[in-house]
Amino acid sequence: MAGPGGAARARFAVVGGGIAGVTCAEQLAAEFPSEDIFLMTASPVIKAVTNFKQVSKTLEEFDVEEQPSSLLEKRYPNIRVIQSGVKQLKSDEHKIYTEDGKEYIYEKLCLCAGAKPKLIVEGNPYVLGIRDTDSAQAFQKNLAQAERVVVVGNGGIALELVYEIEGCEVIWAIKDKAIGNTFFDAGAAEFLLPKLTAESRETPIECKRTKYTLEGSEEKGRPRGASDKLGSALGPDWHEGLHLKGTKEFSHKVHIEILCEVKKIYLQQEFIQLQRTSLTFPKGEKNVEADEVLWPVYVELTNGKIYGCNFIVSATGVVPNVEPFLDGNNFAVGEDGGLKVDKHMHTSLPDVYAAGDICTAAWEPSPVWHQMRLWTQARQMGWYAAKCMAADALGESIDMDFSFELFAHITKFFNYKVVVLGKYNAQGLGSDHELMLRCTKGHEYVKVVMQNGRMMGAVLIGETDLEETFENLILNQMDLSAYGEDLLNPDIDIEDYFD
Repeated sequence: MAGPGGAARARFAVVGGGIAGVTCAEQLAAEFPSEDIFLMTASPVIKAVTNFKQVSKTLEEFDVEEQPSSLLEKRYPNIRVIQSGVKQLKSDEHKIYTEDGKEYIYEKLCLCAGAKPKLIVEGNPYVLGIRDTDSAQAFQKNLAQAERVVVVGNGGIALELVYEIEGCEVIWAIKDKAIGNTFFDAGAAEFLLPKLTAESRETPIECKRTKYTLEGSEEKGRPRGASDKLGSALGPDWHEGLHLKGTKEFSHKVHIEILCEVKKIYLQQEFIQLQRTSLTFPKGEKNVEADEVLWPVYVELTNGKIYGCNFIVSATGVVPNVEPFLDGNNFAVGEDGGLKVDKHMHTSLPDVYAAGDICTAAWEPSPVWHQMRLWTQARQMGWYAAKCMAADALGESIDMDFSFELFAHITKFFNYKVVVLGKYNAQGLGSDHELMLRCTKGHEYVKVVMQNGRMMGAVLIGETDLEETFENLILNQMDLSAYGEDLLNPDIDIEDYFD
């Protein structure tokens, strides 16, 4: 319907055609079949959830598919997709102005505008930002001509990307000591590394189940099994039980520069004028040779090394896309730049909700849940935000959704199934916890985080079939002290204990 001055009006409006926005609009459309739902998106395609499977209480698997927005309107005749970016939000007037000069009036609004890649530098044609596995695969196609790329970043995207890249030298700059720190610890990283170099399939070796001490811990001489409260940074001895190659000598095509960041980027001309030396692709520890080749772009790292390459991939995370909404609105904003939402996905402004990457969870979280900007959480938040908007509109009350009880994410790295549960990297647990580990090289890697005899988190790589059992153990916080290291004993069928 048209409002005053020809503005269209709707009971519900959603901004953003990603997973959070589309899920939110679909849920609202289903709950209010006779109301118009506006979905505003700058892109002609939307991201839809397909092949959804509830794997366990909190774990879900689905594919993400780009679809033309007309398909969404076919599925839900009461969704009106407005294909235009938002220019301004006037929350006090409940109005949205779009880039194409139109205005829309809403009763309740959900902002799901996502996040954008955090680029190391803006506006450099040789620096490409990547923010999801989707774009990582498309990116692989652009590599055809490249002889060398520099990848910067150490999350899941960088990890996948380095694995995907073939026939091209990769210099991988990470600010940590070990790869993949967002999802794993050094142990899981080492478990995965052979896949980057896999020339031959190795026979599985059973790794001892062990506990690890903190780096720099005084009591180096103690027996391994000594159970005291230990921290999560793996000590200097952690790889003894793993017998895996260190990062030093690995891979003919991937070279990792650890503990460094990008200091400066030079275009070819600038670099020539600098009269400094860049390096060839390292072949061994000792031989550091000057590079004779001229590259389109050069990267200087904080460790002093300079490498030339065809381009630089910035896979260093995302920043919430709040730009068009802040002006003239007094949003409470989180430290990570997202719009703060309470436990009903409500921002600090009346009738304005937010979900997905744009928002910052500002409620007191469950002890084993934390926010991560992932597709799974975008879907859950979008769905739950719609439920909260509906409840508010109908004057009903609503309970926090169960998916926020336990952090749970399922993905694939290097073709291994990877499940992460709870505080899988001991996030926020301080030093008062211990790790237990079981690893069969080339087959599976199981890590649990324990605190006061209770399971707080787990990483499962490979076909372990432990996810439901561990999910239950984390959710019910049962005291497991009595089981000690048998908790991970492969000869004991742990499910039999806890059904």
